Amino acid sequence: MWAVMYLFQGIQGMCVSVRQAACVRIQRGMCVCPAGTVAGIGVEGVTPARGGPAGRGGGRGLRRFEEIPHTGSSGWLNLVKFWREDRFKLLHKHMERTFNTLGPIYRERLGTQSTVNILLPSDISELFRSEGLHPRRMTLQPWATHRETRQHSKGVFLKNGAEWRADRLLLNREVMMAPAVRRFLPLLDEVARDFCRLLATRVEKEGGKEERGHSLTIDPSPDLFRFALEASCHVLYGERIGLFSTSPSQESQKFIFAVERMLATTPPLLYLPPRLLWRLGAPLWTQHATAWDIIFSHAEKRIQRGVQRLRSTQAAGGGSGGAEGEFTGILGQLMDKGQLSLELIRANITELMAGGVDTTAVPLQFALYELGRNPAVQEQVRGQVKAAWARAGGDAHKALQGAPLLKGLVKETLRLYPVGITVQRYPVRDIIIQNYHIPAGTCVQACLYPLGRSRDVFQDPERFDPGRWGTQESGEGAGGGGGFRSLAFGFGARQCVGRRIAENEMQLLLMHIMLSFRLSVSSSEELSTKYTLILQPETPPRITFSTL
Repeated sequence: MWAVMYLFQGIQGMCVSVRQAACVRIQRGMCVCPAGTVAGIGVEGVTPARGGPAGRGGGRGLRRFEEIPHTGSSGWLNLVKFWREDRFKLLHKHMERTFNTLGPIYRERLGTQSTVNILLPSDISELFRSEGLHPRRMTLQPWATHRETRQHSKGVFLKNGAEWRADRLLLNREVMMAPAVRRFLPLLDEVARDFCRLLATRVEKEGGKEERGHSLTIDPSPDLFRFALEASCHVLYGERIGLFSTSPSQESQKFIFAVERMLATTPPLLYLPPRLLWRLGAPLWTQHATAWDIIFSHAEKRIQRGVQRLRSTQAAGGGSGGAEGEFTGILGQLMDKGQLSLELIRANITELMAGGVDTTAVPLQFALYELGRNPAVQEQVRGQVKAAWARAGGDAHKALQGAPLLKGLVKETLRLYPVGITVQRYPVRDIIIQNYHIPAGTCVQACLYPLGRSRDVFQDPERFDPGRWGTQESGEGAGGGGGFRSLAFGFGARQCVGRRIAENEMQLLLMHIMLSFRLSVSSSEELSTKYTLILQPETPPRITFSTL
């Protein structure tokens, strides 16, 4: 408990002596066999698994849960070390190093959390086969505590069990199913076109003249954040909020900052008791809760305006959906169906808003960077996009269908730079992974950053190649597991509820950028990453946009 009290004070000035015996020490070399078993690893107190295929039950040499290699038995001492060494910021790199040291499975205790970490697709497949009818992932307790202390309803992101399933099935019809995508895709396309028109105007006004046109080098991240928020609002509320004007509202800028603050303060709070922090008025908790209050206030204003507009339409004799064939946003669709209470609609719309800005704006930064430094890939994507656009006659939906490299571009970006670096499940039955017994109810997480860069899973993993996601999408590398190589949006019934919005939003913007600009980055432009609940650039890359 002493360690917790020091953590409440910011860990500053604290000296902790960690006994050498608490650390995991490597005594011999280690290699990973093609089947995924660990050979030749000598970890103090841990005997290597022998025999039996990965992800199968009952193989020879079945090991106990306690024998899984681990990073230290004291969760609080581990947490202190994380704080002192600022490891939260590089959690993805820590996972990659630990897998390289301990092999394809390890246990980790941090504060109140205990997890088993895996990365091979065959093992991930075994995990998802045991997720049950009501899949559970790790609850973001700081978020849940905010809802409880502020007496807000929880959306599907924070729910579990039958209640989660009932709400999720209703939401799926408006955000995940193909008819829903066809309804909201034109709204996303409108915002993407406007973004590119405004960017082209800026390049011509501010950029230098070249033989083929104009060129401008900028950090596009502020513009991408505004694009993501504008697109999200248009789809969720059915209205534009004017973020592309020369002087966007302070309210919206405050919202974007609040989302960034909320994400940055979440990781350290995951491993501490948030209710105790709330009662103590700890500064870290106050920052987190204040950020959420701003997010809820912004969403509530938009929702109230939307509700008033829709009720006015209803009073005039129309439905919540507006005129026949008119799509007035997911809010209107949910109200029109009347199957979720207004309070639950508010909760889920707010979660979609909070999760729909950074999680698309940041991958778009990475995608533009990779296209800029891989001109051959860029030309390949542009050629396919131009041909598809010409065949589609301006129909965005048809154009996306005719340019599968756009989908591959998003998947390849998220392979190298996954927004969320883990996907968790609590198996409903005992399972065996890497010949270790894992009891039902254990938090097991697939670690996406080391997965995406593993040579046991991907051929030449450092190469940026959207084409690798084509017809030979399964079976690459020795990791097996088929489709469990791409999990940036999760998997199955509990995958990201905003997945279809995010995928189409990114693909549409990248399509219009390919039709309008040639991208490049300086050869000296190095990209380092940091983790603040989502993976993002340490310093946003500067991209050169040249008009075609």
